[in-house]
Amino acid sequence: MRRRTEKVMENQFDPVVLETRSLTKHYGGVRALNEANFVIREGEHVAIVGDNGAGKSTFVRNITGVEEPTSGTIRLFDKEVAFSNPKAARDAGIETVYQNLALADHLDVPANIFLGREQVGLNLGPFSWLDKKAMRSRSKELLNETGIQIPDLSGKLQGMSGGQRQCVAISRAAGWGAKLIIMDEPTAALGIQETTRVENIIRRLKERGTPVIIISHNLRQVFNLVDRVVVFRQGGIVGDRRTDETDGNEIVSMITGADQGIHANASYI
Repeated sequence: MRRRTEKVMENQFDPVVLETRSLTKHYGGVRALNEANFVIREGEHVAIVGDNGAGKSTFVRNITGVEEPTSGTIRLFDKEVAFSNPKAARDAGIETVYQNLALADHLDVPANIFLGREQVGLNLGPFSWLDKKAMRSRSKELLNETGIQIPDLSGKLQGMSGGQRQCVAISRAAGWGAKLIIMDEPTAALGIQETTRVENIIRRLKERGTPVIIISHNLRQVFNLVDRVVVFRQGGIVGDRRTDETDGNEIVSMITGADQGIHANASYI
């Protein structure tokens, strides 16, 4: 128990990257998110789990500027923030890799990595020229930093495998000095080999000290990759456990509500 206690105490003193306090979202009379108190600290990897409709997606949309919370606060590095749109969240350092990847299939790898951040070599208004050489060079660097190998960067994404496309999306998120990366079901549509490749990239982000939130239904993956598991049910957070101090049975019981009386007031680390 001494090692586990030391680990918990050490984590408590790490700087808080993102914190939500009583975050709530109503859609008319429906309370999709209710008083969500969440913390992720520097270098931490945290999984968000729960059944469909548990509030996971609503929570992510509210902290990334897709939607505006009904009430509650969001703090980034101990400063209260209110993102009016996803670009504002990205500008603040929160990068999100969505399940649909949000990639442009008709463009090559550098164009996708620099999508919305294009480097201009000569700025002449509507007749500006993109600095494709600089974008290609920087893209290689970003891919190397995350251990991603794509032989031909000039190929369009529509000809690439699902795993390669996912790697490009993760590299784009990780490559812009992100303070926090959020991944929504990062391997849901991938095969075994491609899943392993993406999981290795996530481990490399851990080595770099990049905090990551993973939304996943794959408990095997969760226990292999993250430090903590946060459980959502019926719009609220009902459990927060370190992965080395729980097991799949306890997490499933919280997801389904089998131990509702025990876990309804779970403490947060």
